[in-house]
Parts: sequence; C-alpha cells; structure tokens
Amino acid sequence: MKKTKHRAGFVAILGRPNAGKSTLLNALLGTKLAAVAAKPQTTRTQIQGVLTLPQAQIVFLDTPGIHKSDTLLNRRMMESVRAAAEAPDVALYVIDALAPFTKEDQEAVDLARKIQAPVIAVINKIDWLEKKPRVLEVIEHYRALHDFAAYVPISARKGEGLEVLQQEIIQRLPVGPAEYPDDYLTDQPERFLAAEMVREKVLHHTQQEVPHAVAVVIETWQDTPQLLRIAATIYVERPGQKAILIGAGGSALKKIGTLARQELERVFDRKVFLQTFVKVRAGWRQDPEFLTAVDWRAALS
Repeated sequence: MKKTKHRAGFVAILGRPNAGKSTLLNALLGTKLAAVAAKPQTTRTQIQGVLTLPQAQIVFLDTPGIHKSDTLLNRRMMESVRAAAEAPDVALYVIDALAPFTKEDQEAVDLARKIQAPVIAVINKIDWLEKKPRVLEVIEHYRALHDFAAYVPISARKGEGLEVLQQEIIQRLPVGPAEYPDDYLTDQPERFLAAEMVREKVLHHTQQEVPHAVAVVIETWQDTPQLLRIAATIYVERPGQKAILIGAGGSALKKIGTLARQELERVFDRKVFLQTFVKVRAGWRQDPEFLTAVDWRAALS
C-alpha cells in the first residue's frame, strides 16, 4: 500500500468584512481563537492558528476584512492583510453568499488576482439561503471575475462543507514536514486571546457607534493553579461611548464582564476573576504610540 506523503503549508484567509473569516477559522480548528461578531472589522490583526492532522499540518492566517483605510488603525489592519497575501501556499477567499457584490468585494478579488498561490473561493453562509440555486449564481458570478482553483460552498456556523474544504486545501499544499509540534495551536499569547474575548462581548452588546472605537488592554495577569486573575481596561474615544458601555448603574459593563468571564473560563479551562474598567482616550485610532502600546506583538519583545 502506497504511503500518503505528508503535506504542510500556510493558508491565508481573505475577504470583505463580515464574510465569516474568523468563524471559519474557529470552525476549522475546533476551538475559539478569533473574536466573532456581527459587526465589520472584528478582526484587527493577523491571527495564526495551526491545524495538525495525520496527513498534513495547515497554518491558517486569519486577516481583517478588506475595507477603506480611513484611520491609522485601519491602515495597519490593511498592512496585515497585504502581508498575509504575499506568500501563502494556498489562499481562501471567503464570500458572503447573502450579501450583494460591493466595492470591497471587488478589492478582495483584485487582491486574489495578485496572489501567486492557488486561491479557493469559499462561499459561506449557505445555511441562510432560502433558494439553493443562489449558490450556483454566486459561483458563476465569481467564476467570471477570476479563475479560482476551486469553489466550495460551506456554512462555517454549522460546520457544513468543512471536510470538503479541508481536502481541497490539503491537496494543494506542498509535500513536507510539519512546521510546529503536534500540540501547537496558535502564535497568540494568552493576554491577546483574553483581550479579544472581552472585545468580542463589547461588540455583541453595545450600540453601533461603539465597536470601532473600542480597544481592550489587559493591565494585570496573575495566574495561579486555583485562579486566573485578569484586569482589563476598555478604551473608547468619547464620554458618550463610555456611558453606553457602563450602562445604568453599571448594568451593561457587568453583563459584558460576566459573559467575557464565562468565555475565558471555557477557553482557559479554569476559574477566572475578571475586573473590567472603562476609560476615555480621544482619537486613539490615530495615535501611533497608543496603537504600538496595545499591540500584542509589542508585549512579546
């Protein structure tokens, strides 16, 4: 019996905001690494997740949605997208099957055309479609725009089509050994993951004006065998946003903190004591010193 050759490589996940890229990453890995919310620009940095299988190791690079770079924060986010697209072994272009084609979609297609590696068109959210022929319409539309390596309909939310997608990826990876140990999951430090979990709950439970103006900084981290103590500061740009986050009598902040703590306990598999604070820092999205200070990569140097 012929032995299957082991394959390994890097796979960039690209697409417009809200296409479901982070949901797809979490579903493929079977665990939660990336924040997920029904708001654009949930992902702000390039997140690396590693899936190790008997026949292959896939290093996924989740990226922010392709969008207009109108602030320093957004420009840094787009730099992250371009970096991920420079030299992957395979790229996934995630398409929202429900959404009309927009300028952001065209920009994503233009980026896909520049990638030298095979690009797989992943048609997401098919579980929401009332008429299944719509999937074929989406495929034909994108087939006319670019010669994608494959077209795979999926539901990242329900896990539909992921095995097919996985096989489409693996067969296009180069033959080679694993880059990381079998138990390696992500390059993200625990502090970054904790900040993402808190920010996700803010995105889920605040009004539309707040999400893009939110940054979460983990101020203290005390880990003991019995308890993980975390203090997180949520930064916003205006006093009105702070009032929304805190809520009447602190009710909104309490709810956000409770949900974040429950998520952290699930992810880290231990009891968590979480303190949350809200501070105003006007214009932080245009402040290079602040953006560098809150960047998780800076904490590793």
